[in-house]
Amino acid sequence: MSLNRLCVELIPRSAESLAQDVETVKTVFPVADTLNIPDLMRFPLRSWNAAALLRPTFPHVIPHIRAIDIAPDAPLPGAEQDGLEEILVVHGDPPADLSMRTYPNSTESIIRRYRKEAPHLKIYAAFDPYRRAPWKELEDIARKKEAGASGFFTQPVFDYKLFDLCREWLQGEDVFWGLSPVIGPRSRSYWETTNHIVFPKDFSTTLESNIAFAQRVLRELARDQASAYLMPVRIKLEQYLPALLEAAS
Repeated sequence: MSLNRLCVELIPRSAESLAQDVETVKTVFPVADTLNIPDLMRFPLRSWNAAALLRPTFPHVIPHIRAIDIAPDAPLPGAEQDGLEEILVVHGDPPADLSMRTYPNSTESIIRRYRKEAPHLKIYAAFDPYRRAPWKELEDIARKKEAGASGFFTQPVFDYKLFDLCREWLQGEDVFWGLSPVIGPRSRSYWETTNHIVFPKDFSTTLESNIAFAQRVLRELARDQASAYLMPVRIKLEQYLPALLEAAS
């Protein structure tokens, strides 16, 4: 058995850094068949423009689309982009720069617009078991599916018991399961304060422990022929990805 799809998340700091990261992924982690690109306001390169740059050299690229950035009468980002096949619609955090205009869109309203105006695109939405009570998150999943989402990207998981429970909740869905290394106390504090992660009591922030956890989850997903995405934040790609090759193959 093997994974259905394997994705690596790359930060769009610049066109040059993205090109370098893609070459690194190809070299040290050739089993990856997909890239996903977050849309980060602190960088000028928007996710869908980054996707257009990368698609000639990588088979599948999924840009994140922030719902709150889209004006009611504005064209949908990426809707007319040649070759783009998939997007991930997220709600989006308010920008740190208050001069940047946002709009009171829900994720579902933007998914509906894409379904109507760009029916050729496959739409993914987010699933976050840490964000709220599970029943509320699952109600949200149902609303996103009704709006037109046909797959989901999870918040990275750090607890095997929670991962196993979420697999039951999302059984039968098309899911990219997230994995991200948490190296050192500062990284742990970031996840706890920014994303409200509750780590297991025995969680270790060593690289070795994070790799061992990712290997275990990837082997489980490979047995299910499921999909995963890897988010190597605050660590070099070549420090994290090669150690996961065997489990991901």
